[in-house]
Amino acid sequence: AVLPVVLFHFGISAIPGGFSGVDIFFVISGYLISGSLLDDLERGQFSIVNFYWRRARRILPALVFVMLLTCIAALFILLPSDLREFGLSIIAASTFWSNVFFWKTSSYFSIDAALRPLLHTWSLSVEEQYYIFAPILMFLIYRYIGKRWLTTLLPIILCSFVMAAGFGLLAIGFFALSESDPFPGYNALYPCIGTALLIYVGQNSPSTVASRMLEVRPLVWIGLISYSLYLVHWPLNAFAHYLSFQKLDPLMTGAMLVASLALAAFSWKFVEQPFRQKRAFTAPGPIFAFSALAIVVLCAGGAAGALGNGFPQRFPDYVQRRISVGDWRNGICFNEGTSRIESWNMEDCTRTRGFPTTVFLWGDSFAAHYVSGLGANINRLQANIVEYTYAGCPPILSYYSYARLDCVRFNRKALDIILEADIKTVILSGKWSDYEVRGFDGLQQTIDTLRALGVRVFVIGQSPQFPTDVRKIAFFAKRQNLDDTSWPMAMDPGINERVRSFTKGATFIDPLKFLCSAGRCPYSDRGEFMYFDYGHFSSAGATLAISKYWPAFGKDNALPKTK
Repeated sequence: AVLPVVLFHFGISAIPGGFSGVDIFFVISGYLISGSLLDDLERGQFSIVNFYWRRARRILPALVFVMLLTCIAALFILLPSDLREFGLSIIAASTFWSNVFFWKTSSYFSIDAALRPLLHTWSLSVEEQYYIFAPILMFLIYRYIGKRWLTTLLPIILCSFVMAAGFGLLAIGFFALSESDPFPGYNALYPCIGTALLIYVGQNSPSTVASRMLEVRPLVWIGLISYSLYLVHWPLNAFAHYLSFQKLDPLMTGAMLVASLALAAFSWKFVEQPFRQKRAFTAPGPIFAFSALAIVVLCAGGAAGALGNGFPQRFPDYVQRRISVGDWRNGICFNEGTSRIESWNMEDCTRTRGFPTTVFLWGDSFAAHYVSGLGANINRLQANIVEYTYAGCPPILSYYSYARLDCVRFNRKALDIILEADIKTVILSGKWSDYEVRGFDGLQQTIDTLRALGVRVFVIGQSPQFPTDVRKIAFFAKRQNLDDTSWPMAMDPGINERVRSFTKGATFIDPLKFLCSAGRCPYSDRGEFMYFDYGHFSSAGATLAISKYWPAFGKDNALPKTK
């Protein structure tokens, strides 16, 4: 379960579905723990105190050790805003609700998930929540419904846990699935069934080939250190990416793998084992006392980091300058999933007025960030700009998202608005790099649909993206005495040529040709940051970008007037 996760996180492409190793662990853990609880109930030895004691002794020592190491590293590495968020994540991880915390705080514009040192604790929180409620539920069923019904309901309990965790994955999932595939869903059935079959075979026929394969000494050793390995590998990966701002080379990846194995072996031998074997920890009292103290200390440290705003005095030369963004993120014209689609209205979302031409700006946040730039260049454009944007929803009529279920309805409504307002010019823009894995056929079909309505279509390609917030890049560049205010883009520079091939009948604008050179793009212009995060334009950046795109909207491409 653990090896594919580590290799996937370290960017080894041979296992594109390695993320599913966590889900395999959920299946195994749910099977073992539920079976153990059932045995205790049948023998009349069930004790919820003893159960919590065993779980705390197994999980907390290594977790506390790794979190303390991570806290020390974070103090020296993370910039103030990130350390503040890290402090909150410490509290969430220590109190076993980090799955909810990261779900709620992973906004459309938040720090890259790959840079969050404690992101991986979401799975531990899911597991702990299961440990809290499963024994209580099983005891109540056994006590008040009966043994026969518990045996019948045990698969349902296991299934509920597995489904809540996202199902388990096995060999097919490792190699046939990737991040672009819908998951969980029908794709998860193959590895889930595979995991169950392996458990069944190993339990009933311990001398099978599969069992003997899993008894190979290196695999057994990995199994022994697997918990610590899972804990240590992600902070190493997050900090390495935080400091490098680029994809790690094979040498660095190999070094991280060796360091992860070494730290995991150390944690297993000198942290996990003593807590399991020493007499002082063979009773619930000391373990519960240790657990309470550890949680209090970690929460206090996390609160200090959060309330201290990340201790900005650590980096006196880092200035968190406020960047002007504009008012396009008003929750109605740019919907972050918090407003009803029906709340959108033409009156509030017409950004400029008084012209005979109306231009409909349709897309996700990489369309919305142009609003302030279009407004600043309105004397050139001579058009009423209407904003119709939704976070994570590209302007593709056929696009469907498990995460954004309203995208289909949102995009379909765009056609109704265009027809009702008799709009003759539409600008389509999006974060195309996120949608390429599904292909751009739907973009061409959308353009064809609009042209059939007599609409002139402009498509703005992918704008520059950087490996992290441009303020961090500027800070680290300054520390390295770099005068150049450009940085290598964190995206495939060929993306726009691939988008262009699906824009027949539309005018295509390639931002990279206007804004970048030789794979590098400026992140500031005349002392003003052009972006407010890793790739969304600031007001200054959007204004500059639209002024450079102007030839595409010029006299030869005069915008048709609205009736």
